[in-house]
Amino acid sequence: MARVAYILLCHKDPEGIIAQAERLTAAGDFVAIHFDARAPREAYGRIRSALGANSSVTFAARRMKCGWGEWSLVAATLEAVRAAVTAFPRATHFYMLSGDCMPIKSADYIHDFLDREDADHIESFDFFRSDWIKTGIREERLIYRHFVNERSRRRLFYVLLDLQKRLGLARRIPAELQIQIGSQWWCLRRRTVEVLLDFCERRPDVLRFFRTTWIPDETFFQTLVRHLVPGNEIRSRTLTFLMFTDYGMPVTFYNDHYDLLVGQDYLFARKISPEAAALKQRLGQLYSARGGRFPVSNEGRKLHAFLAGRGRIGRRFAPRFWETESSLGRERTLMMVTCKKWHVAKRLVERVRQVTGTPAVDYLFNEVDTPLPDLGGIQTTLEKRTRHRRALLRMLFESWQSDRLVICIDPANLDLMQDFNADRAQTRLLEVQCEFSDDYLIGHARRIGLAAEHTPAEVIDRLLPTIRYDIRFESDRIRDAEFRRIYRIREAASVADNTRPLAEFLGISEAQAHEIAATDYLFVD
Repeated sequence: MARVAYILLCHKDPEGIIAQAERLTAAGDFVAIHFDARAPREAYGRIRSALGANSSVTFAARRMKCGWGEWSLVAATLEAVRAAVTAFPRATHFYMLSGDCMPIKSADYIHDFLDREDADHIESFDFFRSDWIKTGIREERLIYRHFVNERSRRRLFYVLLDLQKRLGLARRIPAELQIQIGSQWWCLRRRTVEVLLDFCERRPDVLRFFRTTWIPDETFFQTLVRHLVPGNEIRSRTLTFLMFTDYGMPVTFYNDHYDLLVGQDYLFARKISPEAAALKQRLGQLYSARGGRFPVSNEGRKLHAFLAGRGRIGRRFAPRFWETESSLGRERTLMMVTCKKWHVAKRLVERVRQVTGTPAVDYLFNEVDTPLPDLGGIQTTLEKRTRHRRALLRMLFESWQSDRLVICIDPANLDLMQDFNADRAQTRLLEVQCEFSDDYLIGHARRIGLAAEHTPAEVIDRLLPTIRYDIRFESDRIRDAEFRRIYRIREAASVADNTRPLAEFLGISEAQAHEIAATDYLFVD
């Protein structure tokens, strides 16, 4: 029966790496880990400490500082492969994985799949004749020497490339090699790996050549396997399902992609979002499951291309998933806190989180850096959040698995408050009324660009009444909007006076509300 040694290249998320290694070895397989030397030493220490007693886990003897497109990725892979070959003599296959990969079939299915055919699975297309490279330089990757990283030192990269062209420093490709290109995610048989490592020992000149090529992880193994193994024993495909956008960026999978992933004719998938906890849990359970059937539909790439194509010609992904339901949900309660002093509202919702455990989020429609979970891109800009506001909140309810949510909204965003107030969900509004000293209003004018540090005092004196009136006008608009359930607390009121509206707004006991209202620093500027 097939026994797989997984070559795990990773650079972050030590807890995820530990879980991945434990999951794979629990099914009787092995794991060899290379953890990027650029990553914190403490993170690597946690991995070594957690997995050190697991005899089915080994570590690369040397840790490389890896950079995208550099030889360091190949060197790191070779280090992990050598460690695996030595540590796991019973391994029949060696499978390249990243920390973002997850199985999309069971361990039994994977073992049966590899037993079915005596072959290596690695993409290997002719470098010069295929259209595998979509953008950027092509033969320049090979015939010129690359000593710096194009991503981190782009200008110098192209200066050195142009200099070599002008000086006629193009080099020859090793004559016996027919350069191949393909995905770096492969699965090779043991004898192939052993022959490849032996070749590396015998031919340092070939390693020297690839060491200064650009993006060698897409050419090194692909070329050598095709050079060393008969063609009829190679399947020019990867067993890891991955897709790229038209911009060359990998497509990321989220919680709602489970059915799509398990229906593909692949064994693993990348890249799984770090935030997709539910997807990772389901796929982890799937891997350890016994038996089971996996009907293959294999529509993933066509479906993505179809949807992306519709967007490109001006037609929307119809229907978008967030348009399937226009309401937040009748059973849900949205509690909106509006306050012109953002720091006061933030302190208030932080106390709400501490005292009640209710999920609460700060000014998500006003501050782009408000902490939010990864929601598939809808949360990335203020424009997207506002345009798809109900979808955003539905996803937050689901992400936090709660039917109650507190959010902060600036008093100027009356249209947002009215929109949510009209929803079928239970909506409540709490207006926090603060006192505004002249010093505070001057600072506010500077923060929003109405005044500078050296604005003359007479100009400031003319501005202050206008700013004060504007704040009062926003409060009057909220009163005139006649919200269904509106509550108010005031800086000038006593703790006892603020306790009751807080309790009714949050739907909590007066004792809890009193604890929140009594926060001594709540209104401090």
